[in-house]
Amino acid sequence: MIFFPAIDLKDGQCVRLLRGEMDQATVFNDDSGAQAKAFVDEGCEWIHVVDLNGAFEGRPVNADAVQAILDAVDVPIELGGGIRDMDTIRFWLDKGVRRVILGTVALRDPDLVIEACKEFPGRIAVGVDAKDGMVAVEGWAEVSDITAVDLAQKFEDAGVSAIIFTDIGRDGLMQGPNVGSTLELAKAISTPVIVSGGVSSMDDLQTVKDAGGDLFEGVISGRAVYDGKIGVREAVNLLGA
Repeated sequence: MIFFPAIDLKDGQCVRLLRGEMDQATVFNDDSGAQAKAFVDEGCEWIHVVDLNGAFEGRPVNADAVQAILDAVDVPIELGGGIRDMDTIRFWLDKGVRRVILGTVALRDPDLVIEACKEFPGRIAVGVDAKDGMVAVEGWAEVSDITAVDLAQKFEDAGVSAIIFTDIGRDGLMQGPNVGSTLELAKAISTPVIVSGGVSSMDDLQTVKDAGGDLFEGVISGRAVYDGKIGVREAVNLLGA
């Protein structure tokens, strides 16, 4: 499995939110490029990046901060947040982002996801963010009446490279991931699943590995890395073993 340290961008700074609330942001670094380089120096092989302002506004907002990350490191970057049309998808892939993550638009316009997968095979992921099992969109500001499993199954044959599943109720709380719901999703689809939300310790990583090491592509963690509760090198070695 791959360990993905997370860089969440708000107003150009690296932050973490509590349960996805924009007014509950803790700033960890005001230099996104330096943060990315620090992760790479610790041995990470991928970086997960989210434009939080973009997720709320429906368009890229933190482009300069993302570009700083791309300029600073050579490892592949996956990027989500406000990517809702083909022009924006193409823009970021041309800039050097390895794969883009489509979230809100996956619910609003699933045909766009299918079209993007055809045009950019292997470079499109879908972010499925759920609250009590139901998909949340618009930067988690709205909860739909579609289940996470139902949404993910829509893209079974599209060629989506990964489903990134986040339990909003766990995100930023440092209480551990929702392994049960994530396993349920992974068993219901053939697309690789990445675990996100609440991963707060090396023990959590071991739990995820033990529960679904053959079903999960990887694990994302942000706050625990910044707080020093998860070491990037140790996490990479644990999940890669």
